[in-house]
Amino acid sequence: MHLDYKCNLGTAPVHGGHGKIYLVADNRILVISYGNIGTSEPEAEVFFGPGPGHVAEAEIIGLSVSTLGSTIYINVKNRGLFAYQSRGHLLWSVEPVLYQFGYRQGCRKNLTNCYFASVPLLDHCEGSIYISNTEGELYCLSVRSRYFRWIQDFSSLDKNFTITLGNNGHLYVTVPAKALVLALDVFSGNVLWQRSIGPLSKVDSAPVVDSNGWISIGSLDGFLYSFSPTGVLKKFSRMNAENSIIQVGPFLDCSGFAIYSSQIEMEGKISHTIGEYTVVSAIQPKAALFTMLVPATGSIYWSESYPGHVSTLFSKSDLSQFVMNEEILLAFLAASKIGTPLQCRTIGQKLASSCSQERTKLVSVYTGNVQLRTL
Repeated sequence: MHLDYKCNLGTAPVHGGHGKIYLVADNRILVISYGNIGTSEPEAEVFFGPGPGHVAEAEIIGLSVSTLGSTIYINVKNRGLFAYQSRGHLLWSVEPVLYQFGYRQGCRKNLTNCYFASVPLLDHCEGSIYISNTEGELYCLSVRSRYFRWIQDFSSLDKNFTITLGNNGHLYVTVPAKALVLALDVFSGNVLWQRSIGPLSKVDSAPVVDSNGWISIGSLDGFLYSFSPTGVLKKFSRMNAENSIIQVGPFLDCSGFAIYSSQIEMEGKISHTIGEYTVVSAIQPKAALFTMLVPATGSIYWSESYPGHVSTLFSKSDLSQFVMNEEILLAFLAASKIGTPLQCRTIGQKLASSCSQERTKLVSVYTGNVQLRTL
């Protein structure tokens, strides 16, 4: 449908259940009610922000929607996190600094220009919201109130990191600048383990977590890094890693147990280290290899070079009308269920596989001034 607003291309539309889609456009949040496709025309209206003809001054960083509680969580730059009912009623709001029991919580090292900087990440299983600020702090809040459950400070590593929901009581933090992955206990925010990976392609690179609890992320060093829930590493490479890179994905398949990944062979690749950072320079891609595998077992169910049979099918479909890149092609491979003998999950199975089955037993391990937690 045509909208009278300019969409924010950096924020994907969010499915809100009950025939609704929420999206960010011109610093407003629009809700699109599409009803039954083919039988009724979709309708769009402003859910958050000024109406048509008025200037929206507030910058929307991101949103999440709870389809279970019919609640929309909106992060507005320099204003805070807002929780709204789907009917538009404000439930609560909170800024990154909260004074509770005489103590200041949040923005501990710097109050100036400190604000929530990430898309609120919703954990339906634990009833929690995870969000980070500009000073390298990660917050855990209850979905029902404005109070913080815990705050973890990662500024000693870097102020910029990505957050990924795990399962069995795990939350993952990826620090692209340092090429690190950390596993956190969702109940306390304590670090369970920390592992190094190869250099990443983007500052917002994030892994994917499968139903076995394995976390996987691709690196410019040509390897796919997969970690078990306890931090055991497996590295996968289907090409010569010296001349290949993995710069997007991976994507989870419909069963939840396998992932689709892509590896690009380059004409040449040079890696060099500057201080704590590894810089990778690559020249002219030669070929691509798409693979579907199960990280927990290492089983490969499907693999095909590009161009190949599948890419030919896509070129004859409606996708030929769009500018395609590696990430979009990989996303459509995962959505099309190509090469998978595994049964797709139902919505209930997806929720069950992402929830904690038991609370992690923690043993304290002290390394310098950093307290880690191990199983």
